[in-house]
Amino acid sequence: MKNKTAIKQWITSVVIKKKRKVGELNFVFCSDEFLLGMNKQYLNHNKYTDIITFDYSKEDKTLPIAGDIYISVDRVRDNAAKFNVAFEDELHRVIIHGTLHLLGFGDKTKAAKEEMRKQEDAALRSLKTE
Repeated sequence: MKNKTAIKQWITSVVIKKKRKVGELNFVFCSDEFLLGMNKQYLNHNKYTDIITFDYSKEDKTLPIAGDIYISVDRVRDNAAKFNVAFEDELHRVIIHGTLHLLGFGDKTKAAKEEMRKQEDAALRSLKTE
């Protein structure tokens, strides 16, 4: 993975482009089993997922974005293999996916998923040029 400073700068630049500020963001890298437990406990979903985002600023869009983003390293690794991409590339996609959730982008409908993917792709292109 690129160094942490570069990733922080990238996330900040994506947030600023959306006319928001970065508050406290916590990225927690964990296992499938840990995230499955959280998915069951907090979302009543009994399935594996690559990411769960807890948004602490959603009530007030004038505040900096803040939240906890839990990422299953196991799922990222499996998805990287499934989609034939490098682990680091898939990890960057998931990191920015969680950040985009904090910016108000969803993925529950087909149209929302398409917009989310468009936003992810644009953010990933900006990472490659930094």
